[in-house]
Amino acid sequence: MTTAARSPRLLMLSTLVLAVAGIALLGLPPGQQPPAPGPATRLHAPAEPSSAEPPSAAAVPSSGTPTAGTTASTAPTSSTPPTVESALPPHGEGAAGDQAVQHNIEAAWPADLPAADERKLLAAGRALLRADATGVGRAQWPTVFPDAGQAVAPAFATAGFRIQAAIARRDGRPDTAVVHLVWAGQDRGGTFTDLRIADWHFTRTLTKGTTTWTPQPRT
Repeated sequence: MTTAARSPRLLMLSTLVLAVAGIALLGLPPGQQPPAPGPATRLHAPAEPSSAEPPSAAAVPSSGTPTAGTTASTAPTSSTPPTVESALPPHGEGAAGDQAVQHNIEAAWPADLPAADERKLLAAGRALLRADATGVGRAQWPTVFPDAGQAVAPAFATAGFRIQAAIARRDGRPDTAVVHLVWAGQDRGGTFTDLRIADWHFTRTLTKGTTTWTPQPRT
């Protein structure tokens, strides 16, 4: 995948944390101070520098390894969702909390692609994430995983791997898109972590009336 100008991880993290904080404030009596956000509201993504500028409208992913399970991506033009009704589920809640995660990222980034394109991108993004994290299906993407024919130990176990939420959105230009995913998995050390973030970028080509979305390899 290509190098990003700025990752939306901070935006996604801020959106979900603000959603929880907003709901907590609504339930407090007058004059009572809200509690500090606990670990249940934190995504497992690298911290962004405090002096970072707002993410740009046109961005591309940074190189990375499947151990981190994250790459950079495009930030949407809207900084926060107008309304977020559901709170971020606690860590370890399992599949029962995935619907709330999906709702939050859909509210933060409204759909802006044709339905057919979004379906294609989501299917490809899910397959790419699984291949990147577990090694399953890498041969399908030789330009993205040039080491697919080699014996490479996967960073995450197949058992327990789960995509909690996913959306596909435009990536600054009409012929580019990004798939944002939130996922859970167990690393080689046996540590299981959910609410991980990964982004995959695509470019669109049109050949004889057929649209093809091609994933961008790492640089």
